[in-house]
Amino acid sequence: MSAIPMTSLNLTPRRGLLLGPKGWAAVMAAAVTVTVLAPLLNLVVPEGHAFHLSDYAVALIGKIMCYAICALAMDLIWGYTGILSLGHGLFFALGGYGMGMYLMRQIGRDGNYKSDLPDFMVFLDWKALPWHWTFSDSFLFQMAMVVLVPGLLALVFGFFAFRSRIKGVYFSIITQAMTFAAMLLFFRNETGFGGNNGFTDFKRILGVPIALPETRMVLFVLTGLTLIGFYLMARWIVHSKFGRVLQAIRDAESRVMFTGYDPLAYKLAIWTLSAVMCAVAGALYVPQVGIINPGEMSAAASIEIAIWAAVGGRATLIGPILGAFFVNGAKSWFTQVFPEFWLYFLGALFIAVTLFLPQGIVGLFDKFSSKKKETRA
Repeated sequence: MSAIPMTSLNLTPRRGLLLGPKGWAAVMAAAVTVTVLAPLLNLVVPEGHAFHLSDYAVALIGKIMCYAICALAMDLIWGYTGILSLGHGLFFALGGYGMGMYLMRQIGRDGNYKSDLPDFMVFLDWKALPWHWTFSDSFLFQMAMVVLVPGLLALVFGFFAFRSRIKGVYFSIITQAMTFAAMLLFFRNETGFGGNNGFTDFKRILGVPIALPETRMVLFVLTGLTLIGFYLMARWIVHSKFGRVLQAIRDAESRVMFTGYDPLAYKLAIWTLSAVMCAVAGALYVPQVGIINPGEMSAAASIEIAIWAAVGGRATLIGPILGAFFVNGAKSWFTQVFPEFWLYFLGALFIAVTLFLPQGIVGLFDKFSSKKKETRA
């Protein structure tokens, strides 16, 4: 059946204050400035100077930018397609493990046991690398695995889930069940992924010491550029015909089917793309943070991704990015000053956003903008 024009459906993209041409240009200029300015403030400005950016601050911003990529991926499937996933932490962790395997092989004989095998394998009395570590010393191969493994898992899982028309809370539950099952698997020592300790103590990446300030700055800039690239791609998607169909599926999937479109293909495509985005974020996260373990697959980790999108504002693209920075910035401050109250604050924040700010931070900006226009009028 050929598709007919969906004139009866509302395909107008939701636009907020920060999604206009001027707002978009300002956001992109700010992102590029941060990507360039932060390394300069860290490497060029001497310590003790008022404008010096500490190594800790650079690492924190780099980590949050990885989280922002996950929030952006969540917005594509939840905000624009209406699919709430509570299992995206799995794809983030798989990307991190893919990078971690390469970094563990880069340690070489500099480990505690002076062996060609990673330290945890020597400790567990492994005599050789397992089959899935065969090409892990190849950077290109592992980067391909960072994309292919999570992408293939998402493709297969999504195909059967969407073909069975599982949606709503049921889809959220099975995604979280999938993530929890994977976490239990990775906790087992015999799987060859370091058990509950995971991977850590990285030494080099592409033969360059990972602890060098210059290496960390390169990773920081790559993360910033990746975030900007994914934002531009997401913006292009949601304003294309493909993106308008996704929004129609979100608002009235049955009507989309009646007009001749197959929602399965559209949902599967954006679901797989979203998973790959999270995996890339995980791969960038690991060398900057220095560790990856099954804890990244926990239910709380996946729920937090949805919270970032909700707090920032769904279906706005820039909102989830702001949400990731706001929530994780507050988390960093609260866990230092009031560590015992952090979870209470997170819960209160989510409840407040749900009750009073259904459009998130971006929606709050829109309200202020509308009031100013009314005042001027």
